[in-house]
Amino acid sequence: MKPFRIPARQRGVAVIMALLLTALAITVVASLFWQQQVQVRSMENQRLRLQTQWAMRGMVDFARFWLRQDNPSLTAADGIWATPIEEARLDDYVDREKVDTEKFDATVSGRAFDAQARFNISNLANVTGNVNPPQVKAYQRLLANLQLDSGLAQATADAVVRARPRSSTPNTGSNDGNNGGTNGGTSTPTPAGSGGDSAPVAFTQIEDLLSVPGYTPQVIEKLRDFVIVLPTTTPSAVNVNTAPAEVLSAVTTLSVSEASAVTLSNPRKKFVDEGNFTNNTNASRIDGVPIDVKSSYFLAVIRVRLDRAALDAQALVWRQPNPQRTTSLVWLREN
Repeated sequence: MKPFRIPARQRGVAVIMALLLTALAITVVASLFWQQQVQVRSMENQRLRLQTQWAMRGMVDFARFWLRQDNPSLTAADGIWATPIEEARLDDYVDREKVDTEKFDATVSGRAFDAQARFNISNLANVTGNVNPPQVKAYQRLLANLQLDSGLAQATADAVVRARPRSSTPNTGSNDGNNGGTNGGTSTPTPAGSGGDSAPVAFTQIEDLLSVPGYTPQVIEKLRDFVIVLPTTTPSAVNVNTAPAEVLSAVTTLSVSEASAVTLSNPRKKFVDEGNFTNNTNASRIDGVPIDVKSSYFLAVIRVRLDRAALDAQALVWRQPNPQRTTSLVWLREN
């Protein structure tokens, strides 16, 4: 009896089918491995992000701690609060499995700025909810100093009045006093229009000025280091110890060149009161525009880097004028 032989054509089809099944199996296995790798990388990214957020909140608490150590009755550029932190390593404090050949970078850096060294847009409206003409004049001078359209001042003041929060008194929330908790107390006022009316939303950051006709992204960038939107009007207004020349000239009788001379001649200038400022500069404040030598609001700029993850953030901290030097976190924004 002759042995059964498979025709050559059928043998070729069988080989092709075997190759196709092998390729399919390899594709399925590779896909499973890829999905597993993606899931592992996603979990690792989430962990890195959580770690950067906690490190960032730790930096905010650190800034609040230093503000409590500083003299609240005199805010100058040589204060403890102004000491920058340059690339402090966190390798020993971050819980993470490391590969022997892996280079793992974990650093934090940051510094604090006096928010009241800048012109507070909220001051364009007074406590009664009307336009504040002296502050409008000061803002006009600032715009002119920056070679921008001074006509934007009145339009900005009108917009601030229309979108004024119902309450201009900071809400300290669950303030933790000297404990420096990560949540802090938020002093974010209730925005206008949140109660169902048709009023515009209150200004909370400088980018909100783009809603006012005449402002462009280029104008905003030019104003960024000279203007800020605080959650309330600031009776102490601009701090002459920390204000740049353009802002100092806007709120006093000094010209920009004279203000620059004051700033450059003494980079660590420290005026102890308004009278001391007047005596040393032969200048005075503009009528109706208060100046001061102390500040209550500070801006902390923070950068956290963990391996391939990086996080930039800004935090506004309010130091209350009380004997305990209580600090509250007003807002925290990731960039």
